[in-house]
Amino acid sequence: MESFAALAARLFGAALVALSIFVSLETISRKLFNFSFEGADELGGYVLAVGSSLAFVVALIDRAHIRIDVLHARFPKRLQAIVDWLSILSLAGLGLFIMYVGRIVIVDTLAYGSTAPTPWATPLIWPQAAWYAALCMFALCAIYLAARATMHVVNGRLDLVSKEFQPKGAMEELEEEMSDLERR
Repeated sequence: MESFAALAARLFGAALVALSIFVSLETISRKLFNFSFEGADELGGYVLAVGSSLAFVVALIDRAHIRIDVLHARFPKRLQAIVDWLSILSLAGLGLFIMYVGRIVIVDTLAYGSTAPTPWATPLIWPQAAWYAALCMFALCAIYLAARATMHVVNGRLDLVSKEFQPKGAMEELEEEMSDLERR
């Protein structure tokens, strides 16, 4: 899953770089040649919608979702594991809810044949399908991880729940940053 998260992060990064180049060319052409490609803001909205949905996947896999863990470290190990299990279950529930609501948006877009109210008049099903696919990836990853954590709980392996699903501590984040620095 980590290679998938890395791929998603690279895709989002490449899309942002491409968007930056497009916006720069748009700005230069408007200032120097009084010509506009039109749609830079529309394209930017699509990139941000799909990219932020992919970022959900990356944050999930990297255990980077924000949690208030002030009390977590003070809990007994068994309670920590149960809280970690409940947190991944809640993310899976959120993923299912997002998939449900996103599906409603997709169905409505198809029913109405919606297009963007912009000069491009983009059929909205195209960017919304990419957005929805990224949301589904998040939901499926969260469900997989919740099932994995549940199997650990059922098998009495609370140590594995804590190892795989607890929030990253300051030392773990520091170690990751240091190893990343060494790779560069």
